[in-house]
Amino acid sequence: MWDKPAVLNLIADLLFIAALLGVLYAGVSHAVRQPVFSITQVRVVTPVTHVTRQQIEEIVRREVGGTLFTLRLDTAREAFEKLPWVRSANVRRQWPGGLEVALTEHVPLARWGREALVNVQGEVFAAAFDGALPVFNGPPGAAKEMTIQYDHFRRSLEDIGRTPGEINVSPRRAWQLKLDDGMTLDLGREQVEQRLRRFVAVYPRTIARMTRPVDRVDLRYANGFAARVPGLPAIADDVRRKSGA
Repeated sequence: MWDKPAVLNLIADLLFIAALLGVLYAGVSHAVRQPVFSITQVRVVTPVTHVTRQQIEEIVRREVGGTLFTLRLDTAREAFEKLPWVRSANVRRQWPGGLEVALTEHVPLARWGREALVNVQGEVFAAAFDGALPVFNGPPGAAKEMTIQYDHFRRSLEDIGRTPGEINVSPRRAWQLKLDDGMTLDLGREQVEQRLRRFVAVYPRTIARMTRPVDRVDLRYANGFAARVPGLPAIADDVRRKSGA
């Protein structure tokens, strides 16, 4: 090989290129770590209601490190998504030393028992909230289904001026509603929507005309329902006659 100048020249060229690339890499690696490229500004570009400036500053101080070039965007995004009210985050670099952060917050729909909240997508999340919300009580994994049913219940009850204040679902998927006036509706496991429609249809000429408040209505009958008035026996037969069932 030593008596082949062309081969020696090729090896020399390759060694020179490798050395040059090594120098360039070291130079670029050094340059991107310089303070001039440090993250100096984080700008939240979406309006937020529940996320506070203090929370954002804490995330930036604890999780967002490095420079504009060395920062891992996926790590920064995951850090912002740790905030209780953040459903999703999108992080973009902004020359020369800034970050643009777009936050999507949870929109609360109901309370999940006493532990957490449910958003409008039917997802359970943990956050503090002082406002008035309906309450969902159900087995794990039922929040999505309860969110869908809540919308149906709410629209159905609008016709009689009532709203669902609490929805309970048993492990066997038996449904129960507690209305804003304190009345409880037992809907059972089958024909839930049909039973509620039947109740709403006859409500004006039955329950609404009663002189004493009804605290519970059992809608699990095939052709009517039973109403319970505190201090009085159930009046299922009377309600059937009045409703024409």
